[in-house]
Amino acid sequence: MGYFRILLIPVFCVIYLGADSLKDYYAAAGIVLISTLTDFLDGKVARKFHMITEFGKFLDPVADKLTHGAIAVCLAFRYENMRWLVALMILKEGFMAVMGLINLRHKRKLDGARWFGKVCTGSLFAVLCVLVLFPGMKAETADVLICVEILIMTATLILYIPEFYKMKKTWEDL
Repeated sequence: MGYFRILLIPVFCVIYLGADSLKDYYAAAGIVLISTLTDFLDGKVARKFHMITEFGKFLDPVADKLTHGAIAVCLAFRYENMRWLVALMILKEGFMAVMGLINLRHKRKLDGARWFGKVCTGSLFAVLCVLVLFPGMKAETADVLICVEILIMTATLILYIPEFYKMKKTWEDL
């Protein structure tokens, strides 16, 4: 299902960026809904039938990040402040990727997302969905949502730094 969600990304982008009616924006929101449902069902099925794989554990968050990134980039064409959030997303995910690779080199990995990472992902998804679903929203309201998400994402990035520092301490114990 991760592949399917990745394949939905260009479909969303074409529909959203080419939208010239409320119907088009709702179609784009429908693509996001389908992606979300397949993500949810994929996880449920994998857990229920014990089909969890290492590749699936890798692909699922990659599909999430690509989907969120694509939606945010598309929204940046409509909402100028979204560009700051996109830049922060790149910084945060870049940091997470680099630290993850460094830790893998030392045969360590972060044991799942932390609660603040889940809050960040959930709030980001909620903000993105609201902005896609309500294209007529006042710019001021959209800016407030975007700024709140910037604060949440900044806090999340800051909170992950000591998590990776703790992991670094375990390298020295080897």
